[in-house]
Amino acid sequence: MRYFLDTEFNGFGGTLISVALVPEHEGDEEFYVSLPLPDAIEPWVEKHVVPYLRHVPPAIDLQLNRVDAADHVAAYLEGDSDPVIIADWPEDLAHFCALLVTGPGKMAGVDFGLRLELINAAGFSAAANSRVPHNALHDARALRDFYMAD
Repeated sequence: MRYFLDTEFNGFGGTLISVALVPEHEGDEEFYVSLPLPDAIEPWVEKHVVPYLRHVPPAIDLQLNRVDAADHVAAYLEGDSDPVIIADWPEDLAHFCALLVTGPGKMAGVDFGLRLELINAAGFSAAANSRVPHNALHDARALRDFYMAD
């Protein structure tokens, strides 16, 4: 199955703040997790991202540390024998992959493998198409809708 990825992070090169995966089929279970905020938050992120972190369905609104978040991603994807993670921005894929690394020589249990795909989303703007801009879950939904409409 294809999963549409979005992340929020603390500015360019900053730490991961939240990650969402939205399956291609509407109505299937979505994934969302936020991580503890860094001590110093970039002003733009403080204004445009942080206020919207909790704007997700309560049933999937989790705040976890990095290792638990990585394990949660692995558990979410484990029933899928061929998951494909689709993103429109390389930094989303970089943060997602970095999250899976849980320690020196260790990674979350994605031993079933997964594929990553960076798409050309020319003409797509998550900020313009998302119901709650700069919220990873809503931006991932908007990406899915854009991709599936094509």
